[in-house]
Amino acid sequence: MSRQNAPHIVILGAGPGGLGAAWRLRESGKAAVTVLEQNADVGGNAGSFELAGIPVDYGSHRLHPATNPDILRDLQTLLGDELLDRPRHGRIRLQGRWIHFPLKAQDLALRLPLPFTAGVAADAVKKLLPKISSKNGKESFASVLEKGLGKTICRDFYFPYAEKIWGISPRDLSAIQARRRVSAGSLGKMIKKVLSIIPGFKAPGAGRFYYPKQGYGQISRAIAKRANILGAEIKLNSKVTGIDQGSEKHTVHFEGRDGKGTIEADHIWSTIPLTVLARLTDKVPADVIGESRKLSYRAMVLIYLVIGQDQWTEFDAHYFPEREIKLTRLSEPKNYAARTDIKGRTVLCGELPCDVGDHVWTASDEELGKLVARSLEECGLGIRSPIKQVVTKRLPFAYPIYLEGYEKHFKVQDEWAEGLDRVLTFGRQGLFAHDNTHHALAMAYAAVDCLDSGGNFDKAHWKEYRTEFEKHVVED
Repeated sequence: MSRQNAPHIVILGAGPGGLGAAWRLRESGKAAVTVLEQNADVGGNAGSFELAGIPVDYGSHRLHPATNPDILRDLQTLLGDELLDRPRHGRIRLQGRWIHFPLKAQDLALRLPLPFTAGVAADAVKKLLPKISSKNGKESFASVLEKGLGKTICRDFYFPYAEKIWGISPRDLSAIQARRRVSAGSLGKMIKKVLSIIPGFKAPGAGRFYYPKQGYGQISRAIAKRANILGAEIKLNSKVTGIDQGSEKHTVHFEGRDGKGTIEADHIWSTIPLTVLARLTDKVPADVIGESRKLSYRAMVLIYLVIGQDQWTEFDAHYFPEREIKLTRLSEPKNYAARTDIKGRTVLCGELPCDVGDHVWTASDEELGKLVARSLEECGLGIRSPIKQVVTKRLPFAYPIYLEGYEKHFKVQDEWAEGLDRVLTFGRQGLFAHDNTHHALAMAYAAVDCLDSGGNFDKAHWKEYRTEFEKHVVED
């Protein structure tokens, strides 16, 4: 198919999903492509920026070995030696003690607090006893995990961590949140994960991850570069302000550095939040708009501290499930990429979930920097070197929240989007999904596969792919 008769697809959002689709569309020659991105760089929440000469990410990101082999091979071709194969080396604070994360057998045997170990053992014994059905038979995030992991692990780890991340009680979260967000949802699975990193039991890729030398955003930049070479137009600093649906062409309105603009499209592929898409599109039924207000996202403030030493600790990430510590996770980006060439400074990135407009969201950089320092001091990890700089970044759509009953609200919007002519929504934000980068790329590849050489989109085939997407489970 020549470019002259290829359809023009406008892609909303230059995260991994949108860029992946642009790349594959141009690689296959199936469409002319324009990507609209409101930010000044590609990658979205999976992007990177430079701070004090160090590449840092928007939180902690890894490319997991669970990535589809074909997609991983394509990324390795794009990035070459810049895509590093690294061992995971984090730790988690549990009842005042530091345990390696991912879990190691020796830590489970020697470092866990005795009451915790005894509680887990007692829960395991209870699993062998006759089961008593719940009073109302209704499942929630809490009931699913308690059934699979036992009360001790839930009480001391998963539940307080869940409350910090999503800001509500685990008993108010949907059971789907547990199945999509917690990969080790049973004691058996947890034991299997621990055994998977022990020689003799080790599964391929266990305890390892892929990470680009120049920060996680290098993945998106490499994809964008290749897509651009192949003819895709990527317009940064271009915020979509409206979508007019036409019988033959759609019109996308946007605002950029040079003022307002419009683009005509044969197809629109959206990776922006589904709730935002509904508010941008013309002729949207009132019930769709109403239901869009009932889907919630948890926001995140990222707090970066530049400190005056080569390396803070040897660990790539620290996890804080305990309620009294406000942070959920803190990472040291230099350690992800094993950077030893940058001397005299390193960066710490603290993650603090919140709600848009609350006291955390509106706090000053100085206040947030002190909060991180105070939290680390309380954990025995006080910062002893000078803090040279504090920088914050705010992510309004960090985590979709699966409140009990959210499915009916999502269904209204999803069915509306599916019914649109030549409009497709996909990706983490587009499908209100708890997904990793490799899942978003898998969706992009699937979308391109559903577009035939004549520019027609096979909705039946896409529906089959959607069934597979529902099986995605977030990799820790």
